[in-house]
Amino acid sequence: MKAPAIRGLGVLSGTEAKSVAGASAGAMSGPPHMKGLKNETVDSKLEILALPRPDRPGDRFRRATRECLLALAAVDAMLEDGKTSREAIAGERTALLYVTAAAYGASNRAFIERQGGVMHFAYTAPAVVPAEVAIEFGVAGPYGILIGGAPATLRAIEQAARLLEAGTCDQALVLAVEIFEECADLYARHRRSYRWPLVETAACLWLERGAGALSFESARDGRRAAGAAEPGERFAAGPLADLRDWRARATAGPVELSGRWRGEHARLLWSPEKSHARGSAA
Repeated sequence: MKAPAIRGLGVLSGTEAKSVAGASAGAMSGPPHMKGLKNETVDSKLEILALPRPDRPGDRFRRATRECLLALAAVDAMLEDGKTSREAIAGERTALLYVTAAAYGASNRAFIERQGGVMHFAYTAPAVVPAEVAIEFGVAGPYGILIGGAPATLRAIEQAARLLEAGTCDQALVLAVEIFEECADLYARHRRSYRWPLVETAACLWLERGAGALSFESARDGRRAAGAAEPGERFAAGPLADLRDWRARATAGPVELSGRWRGEHARLLWSPEKSHARGSAA
């Protein structure tokens, strides 16, 4: 299979948010797409590195959930990395693949505990996150949702490559959002199941047709995830953060992305074209 080319990559990470947690309470400093984000306290006891809720103008976003706003901010960061405007991804020739393992848990909990009214019910569905992106940026091409951890994101990249190779679309967005703070006590009950800390992450990858080769493989062995060199659990957003780190190193040759989730181990061997030396991070 032909490997797609990377046009842009935006990654918002709780690790970087923690490093600027000492900024003024009114707004956080940092790259342009992070300006205006309200400062929030990172819960060190529960080992969750949280992302702040973005401020976005417009009455339409008054009821939007944190995961939706973070998805939009990740797309903004991706466009900034690609050095282009939102018009470049609008239209029927842009595909959108959304991946998450747990980002809709916060909105479901809020609804069950009656923190929101009837209008909040729509935000309990995983589809609302890519829907907000599609509405805000005019993305109207093929669309899909994958529920799962890192292997699901690797599969989404492979599916994006297939769509591009078949001519079904001209460009594809792979979006992943994972937040944990609202359900911190639930994760704490099963703290042995994860590599702590839990790192909230929102990331979006912009792909176009490219050269080179891409291969994907997956197997189930029933084992838990092995410890990584860098501690922290990002669920579905992990591979995109790893890809950001690979681009930042500016190394030549292919990149191998891998991940494990509930007994499944997946691996993606990819020789992408680097359009930029570094992925955007915040």
